[in-house]
Amino acid sequence: MSPRTEKWIFWISTGLISAMMLGSAGMYLFNTEEVSAEFSRLGYPTTVVIPLAIAKILAVLAIISNQSAWLKEWAYAGLFFDFLLATQAHGLAGDGWFGPSVVATILLLTSYYFDNKVRGNALSS
Repeated sequence: MSPRTEKWIFWISTGLISAMMLGSAGMYLFNTEEVSAEFSRLGYPTTVVIPLAIAKILAVLAIISNQSAWLKEWAYAGLFFDFLLATQAHGLAGDGWFGPSVVATILLLTSYYFDNKVRGNALSS
């Protein structure tokens, strides 16, 4: 695969996951009552809605800015565990809404893989 193709894959997957996270954070911030009701239904505390929205925004900034390898690694890890827990919660609830979190996980893993190829190993920078 050419370096140009790798860059395209990285930026497309990163752009899509960033758009998903910023859209999600916006929903959490502007429809807090509705999101809190869904968190309650899934068994999560509603006190995490606003901090999770802020964490999603900060994770996107850390990944896009590429200023700190350590912070970027934590951002990828945090989003991965968020998606993993969302998949599990929706799967256990049986509501059929685990699909978006599976897609987000695939996009995130793609972004992470190609980030390391395009920008270099995050831990060594």
